[in-house]
Amino acid sequence: MHGVTVRRRRLDAIGSNYAPRVRVTLCDVGPRDGLQNEPETLAPSVRAELVSRLAAAGLPRVEAVSFVRDERVPQMAGAEEVVAGIERRAGTEIVGLVLNERGRQRLEAAGLDRVDVTFAATEAFNRANGNVSLEDAVSQAEAILALADIPATVTISVSFGCPFEGLVDPGRVAELAARFAGRADVVLADTIGVATPSAVRALVGRAGAAGFHGHNTRNTGYANCLAALEAGATVLDASVGGLGGCPYAPRATGNVATEDLVYLLDGEGVETGVDLDALVATSEWLEGVLGRRLEGYVYRAGPFPPASRTTPSAASADTSASE
Repeated sequence: MHGVTVRRRRLDAIGSNYAPRVRVTLCDVGPRDGLQNEPETLAPSVRAELVSRLAAAGLPRVEAVSFVRDERVPQMAGAEEVVAGIERRAGTEIVGLVLNERGRQRLEAAGLDRVDVTFAATEAFNRANGNVSLEDAVSQAEAILALADIPATVTISVSFGCPFEGLVDPGRVAELAARFAGRADVVLADTIGVATPSAVRALVGRAGAAGFHGHNTRNTGYANCLAALEAGATVLDASVGGLGGCPYAPRATGNVATEDLVYLLDGEGVETGVDLDALVATSEWLEGVLGRRLEGYVYRAGPFPPASRTTPSAASADTSASE
């Protein structure tokens, strides 16, 4: 509690717009949105271990799987096996993404805690991603919510920019969000990473959205997250190690890295309840699993101040000895 009090006093002094007003709910989408963009397919047991590690780090939500046909997204095959292998922890919602009623049935049979229904804000992206019209995609989402017996999230992708239609009309996004107000956490997604803080602040506020899902393609993702908080968002999506991308935007990089976002929010006094050291260790483990460097920065640089500090005299002695 002492550390929290110190941070809050600092924020009060500088006039923060987003803390300590609210505790933020972080949702790590790496096991789903991140891994489905990887070229290789990880075994269900490995994916379950990733989810378990994230839950152990204190993430309040983890998007673990998507219930779609295996041949459509092979990286997400074996969703039920993944769920069965997760070490469930109190305080962590395990979330699954669905696109239709069959997916919802599979999700609830598997015993997940929350359903995420997604559709795009544009006609062209819905056609490319799901082979349905915008009207039909919204109707499917409404039908799923009407039958769902668990809490729900509605994610509206390409809310700020579409690779096919360009800039998206904010009024259209606000109207779509209003259709689900009070029935689900509405999350606005910057799927291809084109938004800037002023646009995020304006649209999250106008739509009354509960959350924001940002990509760091143009290095604005973290600033956009803070702007979303300023506008009233209480849910932020992020991905362990910065995994992710968009198959319809080849140069799009991953989601904002969860550990980088936690470091930022912690420094700003925003409560997340996440163990940053455990999160960094998870990214280090995942780097070994994937055999490549991840997009995040904090897992490589380390938190600051580090858990064990080197005194100036000790550092000087080490330098002298090495010389």
